[in-house]
Amino acid sequence: MTNRQNISSGTSWEAIAGFSRAVRIGNVVHVSGTTATDDDGNIVGLGDPFAQTTYIIRKIERALNQAGASLTDVIRTRIYVTDASQWEAVARAHGEIFGSIRPANTLVEVSALIGEGYLVEMEADAVINKP
Repeated sequence: MTNRQNISSGTSWEAIAGFSRAVRIGNVVHVSGTTATDDDGNIVGLGDPFAQTTYIIRKIERALNQAGASLTDVIRTRIYVTDASQWEAVARAHGEIFGSIRPANTLVEVSALIGEGYLVEMEADAVINKP
């Protein structure tokens, strides 16, 4: 049996909704859907999908680091946007950070995210490839 490590961001929503920011089992890390919400509950990059995506990826990076992983370990990202016409800004932000890593990626338009003002939500999966 492989040990399970739940990574928490410390928000009250994790206990209410019964989820973890990330979960590591063995050398695999799954990062939950992540929005551009700062530690005070404010939306970062209101109206700016590039800024939200960049913030989200850095937030995912913090969760990965807590799990002993890094962005270079990411093998898959899933991006949910409320307006597919803004895909280029989202893709540019993703490409600036993941350009040399090049994980598998999906980008899907959804009718809404968790609250008004959220333009992007992202998930990531990583496989730690270190001894």
